[in-house]
Amino acid sequence: MDEPRPSVLRLADAARATIAGTLSARALAEANLARIAATDAAVEAWAYLDPVRVLARAERYDAVVAGRRGPLHGIGVGVKDIIDTTEMPTEMGSPIYAGHHPQFDAECVARLMRAGGYVFGKTVTTEFAYMHPGKTKNPWNPRHTPGGSSLGSAAAVAAGHVQGAIGTQTNGSVIRPAAFCGIVGFKPTKDAIPFAGVHVYSATLDQLGTFARDVAGAALLASALADPGRIGAEPRMPARALRLACLGGFPWTDVDRDGSDAVDAAVTRLRARGAEVVALDFPPPWRDAHRVHRTIMVHEGTAALGGLQQRERARMSEQLNAALDEGRAISRTDYESALRRREDAIAAFAQWLSGFDAVIAPPATGAAPLGLTTTGDPACCTLWSLVGYPAITIPVRRAANGLPLGMQIAAPTGADDALLGIAAWCEAQLPFAGLS
Repeated sequence: MDEPRPSVLRLADAARATIAGTLSARALAEANLARIAATDAAVEAWAYLDPVRVLARAERYDAVVAGRRGPLHGIGVGVKDIIDTTEMPTEMGSPIYAGHHPQFDAECVARLMRAGGYVFGKTVTTEFAYMHPGKTKNPWNPRHTPGGSSLGSAAAVAAGHVQGAIGTQTNGSVIRPAAFCGIVGFKPTKDAIPFAGVHVYSATLDQLGTFARDVAGAALLASALADPGRIGAEPRMPARALRLACLGGFPWTDVDRDGSDAVDAAVTRLRARGAEVVALDFPPPWRDAHRVHRTIMVHEGTAALGGLQQRERARMSEQLNAALDEGRAISRTDYESALRRREDAIAAFAQWLSGFDAVIAPPATGAAPLGLTTTGDPACCTLWSLVGYPAITIPVRRAANGLPLGMQIAAPTGADDALLGIAAWCEAQLPFAGLS
């Protein structure tokens, strides 16, 4: 049979083919490895990859009889290198954890394997999933950042190395790199996918998410990882005209012309296809929501990493040390006040969005910035990370410099299936050509 081109074979299509037996897991793995061999020198998406192991694993899945094949049968998935895996190292993007082999797989990895998938390799993460960049470059232009902290996961999917990948988000670490790399990034409702066995930076804010070339793939992967019944395996498009809110930006950051134009053009097309899209002003009482998020994030980051910092400060980046020092200076009183304000925000934004199916906003301040010393501004993702609402980004346009631009869609807690259906409908109205 012909080997598929991984840059065009999408996750749900690949899974259907491997389940049906029209495509072998080994043929898919060989095609993905060939794509990596041809392109990864310029991208460097992988922290750990063993081609021999990949092919051996794929052959084991080809031996599984048809009636026992799971929904991700024979699909190799990139796994962010802060997620524990017993068969390969988990190094956290830090020399401190070089060669570290966990005793147990993370729960999301165990669920991936129960669904018939497997860990293709470990994708590059920023140091402890904070802001200090890893080695990965943007597949669209290697002089630009792929974002962070799930930079390797986003880049691997965009470059056609794998059909799907897993990442995490504390602020903007799924949505932003997906937008920068021109793919779909989905961050489900907080704790829909269990975090057990994943490095914790902020227990209140950390969330797992998925990457794929389309909404269907991101949904299928998230469904397999989530608690049973939480997320449907196939997005269901809405049966009626949508009523969407639209935020042009967030009060704590500025969206550039390319980013604004991308959302405006998308809104114009969605309206032409029958959606009602209502521009909303950001609620004034929550113009400081980013400070609430920051207080929780850095205080909890210090709780998680402060002891390690005391022992290993010299081997931590200046950025991470500064954040942990900042968190140490925050009082318990201020931290607890921020937690109470977060609970208020969860309720307030649910009320604010009542009467709408979802809200559209930019996923980032623009296209991926030039240079590899920054991962870009996560500020357009901060609100939905703070309140734990499900959010997704889909690619919608290219900037003047040819880099991709996305559109973020969010909905209140628990509305994951509705959000995925809305995103699938928007995706159908806003076709985008990814890398080939």
